[in-house]
Amino acid sequence: MVKPFYIFGIDRTVQNVVGTETYGAYAAMFSLSIIFNIILDMGIANFNNRNIARDNSLLPHYFSSMVVLKGILGLVYCCILGIVGICLGFSKEQFGIFGVLAFNQFLLSFLLYLRSNISGLYLYKTDSCFSVIDRILMISICGFLLFTKQDSFSIEWFVYAQTISYAIPCIIAFIIVLLKAKKFTFSFDIKFLKNIIKQTYPYALLSLLMGLYTRVDMVMIERLLPDGAEQAGIYAQAYRILDAVSMFAYLFASLLLPMFSKMIKNNEAMGQFTKFSCLLLLLPVTTFVIACCSYSWDLMNLMYHENYDASSHIFQVLIIGFIPIASTYIFGTLLTANGSLGVLNKMALVGMLFNIIFNFICIPLYGAWGAAVVSVVTQFLTGAIQVVLSFKYFNFHLHKSDCLKITTYITLNILLFIFAKEWLQCSWIFTMLILCIIGFISAFALRIIRISDIVNILKNED
Repeated sequence: MVKPFYIFGIDRTVQNVVGTETYGAYAAMFSLSIIFNIILDMGIANFNNRNIARDNSLLPHYFSSMVVLKGILGLVYCCILGIVGICLGFSKEQFGIFGVLAFNQFLLSFLLYLRSNISGLYLYKTDSCFSVIDRILMISICGFLLFTKQDSFSIEWFVYAQTISYAIPCIIAFIIVLLKAKKFTFSFDIKFLKNIIKQTYPYALLSLLMGLYTRVDMVMIERLLPDGAEQAGIYAQAYRILDAVSMFAYLFASLLLPMFSKMIKNNEAMGQFTKFSCLLLLLPVTTFVIACCSYSWDLMNLMYHENYDASSHIFQVLIIGFIPIASTYIFGTLLTANGSLGVLNKMALVGMLFNIIFNFICIPLYGAWGAAVVSVVTQFLTGAIQVVLSFKYFNFHLHKSDCLKITTYITLNILLFIFAKEWLQCSWIFTMLILCIIGFISAFALRIIRISDIVNILKNED
């Protein structure tokens, strides 16, 4: 709950205060720093967490080697971003902000590594605190500045606040891990590095490719259009809700991964559980998407001070992409649990090439709206590939009765929102919430989701 509050309470307010164009230039650079973030990690956090959890005695040796490795990766990351910035023709002022953003990503990556040690030592309460402390600090610092210095607030303050919010928990986490390790020496083991890269590079490559086709849109908008910074800001306005709700779908996937892995290991039938998981996530998501499309202008007008007309049209397109994104969190997680990293990397490569090529075509012609269309088509393309692969590998079957029920569910929800928007005179917020609840209840009424299925899953889990 802290992270969505930060997105809507702080991040949104900052954009309203500094303006669409200024925030758009920042958002493009921020997206660029995230795209190459995987260079900072290379799967180290997951590798470290898994091994420390298995044998706590490895902590002193791992800690000494990993800190040096993280420093080297940080230098490589900064060099690559520096070259990218030069190629893109960043000004001196832009390089200043971009450099701090790169440092912030290093701090965040280092914090995630330190947290992997903390959770690997089974200090789950401590790790939970570190999972939100950076956002709590951001809310506190930016909240104070926005309240007291709103007229003079600058985007640089926002970036520096991120640095402070990452640096403080990094220092505290480093001290905690150091006390647990009881020993720290700067050392670098080349064999150790090769072993890590060999095991983690498929995951790192997948993250890089997916980062490119999900984050490159804003960078290309800012670079390809004459008013690119402003258009990137409008795109950021439309993207904010999708970014927030995707967190909840990600949490769903994080629960599914160990379940899928266990079932595959035990050679259990995957069909019923996958179907149930898919329906449990996708049906509410579909209702939410229909609601957002119906009240897109109202949502943008509520959240922003300017450009809400333009952002509402882009938001209508972007939010549709939440459906294939949610689908990816089901079927992509299933394929990951199955160890199908090779085909997932090929899928991500196809998505990246498709996205970049068509963005070069559509953004100059249709602006930020064109980028939104390309993004959604890319998400549906990669999502469909994952569904097809899952059906192939696990021999799933789609029944006509299920298709009919789902079609009826979607049609019913669309008609409900059309009727409500045309005929009901109530508050749009109240109407939207009530119809979302009614829409989800209809899934039970149509027996698409049954209480007995939920009970059976819980019994099997016990």
